[in-house]
Amino acid sequence: MKHKEILLTSEVEKVYEQLLTHPLVKDGLHFIQSNNEKTLQDQIEITEIPAPTFQERERGEDYARRLTELGLEDVRTDEVGNVFGIRRGTGGGPTLFVSAHLDTVFPEGTNIKATVRDGKVYAPGISDDGRGLTAVLTLLRTMNTINIQSKGDIIFGATVGEEGLGDLRGVKAFFNERDDVDGFISIEPGTPSRTTYLGTGSRRYSITYKGPGGHSFGAFGMPSAIHALGRAIAQISKLETPEDPKTTFTVGTIHGGTSVNTIAANANMVLDLRSTSQEELLRLEETVLAIVKQASEEENKRWDRDVISVNIELVGDRPAGSQPKDAPIVQAALAATSAIGFTPELGEPISTDSNVPISLGIPAVTLGGGGDFGGAHTLEEFFDPKDAYYGIQKIFLTMIGLVGVDQVSEPILSYSN
Repeated sequence: MKHKEILLTSEVEKVYEQLLTHPLVKDGLHFIQSNNEKTLQDQIEITEIPAPTFQERERGEDYARRLTELGLEDVRTDEVGNVFGIRRGTGGGPTLFVSAHLDTVFPEGTNIKATVRDGKVYAPGISDDGRGLTAVLTLLRTMNTINIQSKGDIIFGATVGEEGLGDLRGVKAFFNERDDVDGFISIEPGTPSRTTYLGTGSRRYSITYKGPGGHSFGAFGMPSAIHALGRAIAQISKLETPEDPKTTFTVGTIHGGTSVNTIAANANMVLDLRSTSQEELLRLEETVLAIVKQASEEENKRWDRDVISVNIELVGDRPAGSQPKDAPIVQAALAATSAIGFTPELGEPISTDSNVPISLGIPAVTLGGGGDFGGAHTLEEFFDPKDAYYGIQKIFLTMIGLVGVDQVSEPILSYSN
């Protein structure tokens, strides 16, 4: 979605006119470009440290060391494993958290050694989110090298548990403990042209039907856990959901039973429910859970025996989040995109760490770290570093526009004194 329908406010236009003509800002953009090789080397080194979801400690320790070596203040690792520190501003500005996620989708033991073929770097996790983690470091290194002073404070860091059943646990824990953050930038792989400002929420359930089971012939007439599961899936598949706000459902996995000649004593499915609207998500959830319970009742009624039960376990809860597409944080990102010569686009809703702050009413965007990539979440994941610096340049401009620069520009991001 192009941004043509969004007009930048005079305040945002003024800020970027001031920033783009300032010598320090020009120095920053040049440094990011000249630092492209160093950024890539950091990216490879970080990617080669294993960090499966729930096992991010080793990478987190390395990342804390890197932040400390770059002079960040108060670097710490919190109770869940998030790593972050603060670069203090001169005062009179908001607090912004600039973050990437430590974890990858790949299990322990995966070969994550990077190889280079035809100018591209191949390694599981090299883009998602090796690129984001490295972008955070380069942004901090840039601020230090050009000695630019922001008005607001900037927290630089990394979260745990962004992927899969990590369920955004890191960013949830961070915002559960903090009420002093005015804005959030999540860095993921992707083009600098795109700005994502909406968060797709999800509710995930593990549903297990249980019964006594029995021989398929000798115990015929005994209710079946698999048949109950089938009843539920059949009814769920008939549901209709709105296209706008986009709301979806799927039964992702099923398993159960013992053999072809056994009435199943157990059967399980894992459900994924999603929406960009928290209200629609909860409405869908209520409907689906009613179907799940009714399926066991119908299977019992079919055979006139009350033996099938159902266990419902919530295994994933990612809040949906929305904010106006002309929100100041979005405008800053669009202005920064134009400033580096790209046509701004508003990305489709996805699920990232930004979901949590947006759901709490805290302005947030997810921005691409630059460079081409492919094969995400597969063993053939790759990253192409050609002109990748553009992504970090955009984030740099977005970041300093939001927090303000001492004696140069006022913050775009609102804050409480």
